[in-house]
Amino acid sequence: MPSPKRGQTGLYNPCMRVSRLDNGLRVIVQEVHTAPLASVWCWYGVGSKNETPGITGVSHWVEHMNFRGTRNIPRDQVKGIIEQFGGSWNGYTWIDETTYLETATRDALDRMLFIEAERMGNCLYDPEDCEAERTIIISELQGGENDPDQLLDQELTSTAFKAHPYRHPTIGWLADLQAMSRDDLYGHYRRYYVPGNATLVVVGDVETDDALRRVEAAFGRIPAVDPPRRPALSEPEQGGERRVVLRREGTTAYFKAGYHAPGVSDPDFFPVLVLDAVLTGAKGLNLWSSFRTPPPQRRARLYRALVERGLVSMVNGALLPTEQPFLYVISATVSAGASLADVEAATLAELDRVRREGITPDELLLAQKQLRARLVFENDSVTNIAHQLGYFATIASVDLYQGLASRVAAVTLDQVAAAATRYLATANQTIGWFEPELHG
Repeated sequence: MPSPKRGQTGLYNPCMRVSRLDNGLRVIVQEVHTAPLASVWCWYGVGSKNETPGITGVSHWVEHMNFRGTRNIPRDQVKGIIEQFGGSWNGYTWIDETTYLETATRDALDRMLFIEAERMGNCLYDPEDCEAERTIIISELQGGENDPDQLLDQELTSTAFKAHPYRHPTIGWLADLQAMSRDDLYGHYRRYYVPGNATLVVVGDVETDDALRRVEAAFGRIPAVDPPRRPALSEPEQGGERRVVLRREGTTAYFKAGYHAPGVSDPDFFPVLVLDAVLTGAKGLNLWSSFRTPPPQRRARLYRALVERGLVSMVNGALLPTEQPFLYVISATVSAGASLADVEAATLAELDRVRREGITPDELLLAQKQLRARLVFENDSVTNIAHQLGYFATIASVDLYQGLASRVAAVTLDQVAAAATRYLATANQTIGWFEPELHG
């Protein structure tokens, strides 16, 4: 690995080093000397795909518990340790991973590492805290069920998947949240929060060798434990169209079409990503930041077919990078006076056209240009760079992350046409409707 040099930034950065402690913890350090800041993310290879009926939602609940203090950090000081440096902290759980972060001035690096080492080895799981979080999470779940778009997304996913645990919502099912015990939570924590199942990322105004010494000092004493076995998971091929129709009180109708799609390491992932950019506008691949900025849509096919015709007020596509095959989902908010049937017919007609004809050379070049720009924009801070390094290391590899732009650039018209034919097939689709019922 080349010696670190100041001032080097970008998607591929020779200032990035990957190493592993004796206890199995993978460590990634990247120097970015644009500001006196550092960002620390600690990633665990556990999410809702690691859950079974009876304990759905346990990974998300464990994440909540791990903000409630440790043996050496009282609960009322967790926030203050970082905030006294003017920094920020957070975390999230999704289907493949759970992660925690702190970003602050570089002189807070030891404090940030201390928090994450404590979180890995010394969380408490006080029974009263477990019960308090049960109430909070159930309230969160019920709040989501009051959002028709979110509810339809959950129901569409659980309809599209029959066997794979990707079918379970990250927040879990209500009956499981009501029944889980403190021992269930703590057992899950001790099983998955081990060095060999984790990746620690440090990005910012640091010296690599010094940062690695500090990581060793903070985490090196945590004992090695065999990481949990990763079970082989697969979803049977879908044999025909599936449908879910929800009818509840509301004022707005929603339409969704979901298609089983490749995981991020599959060669088909990037042709489908380009296809989505043509259909709904180019998004990035950063779950932490990309989707906060609307995609460019004026020339997107479904925007012209649906929004410009007044059928919907919003249309969007979501192809998210996942370890295993997940879903490509097209979502639309139906305009007042338009019907779900008309929105579905117009959407499927456009998808049928792209299956039959593919995309044009101009559409391919525009999609690639826009996607490359998004890949740059989503790495505009030490926080975002650290997120992407840890995220891709957890679900795929750092090498794949560093090659994102080249993979986008290598997509051909024939690859996009083949992906459209394969993945947008009627037998591979799940249609979702939310029909509002007005009550006077």
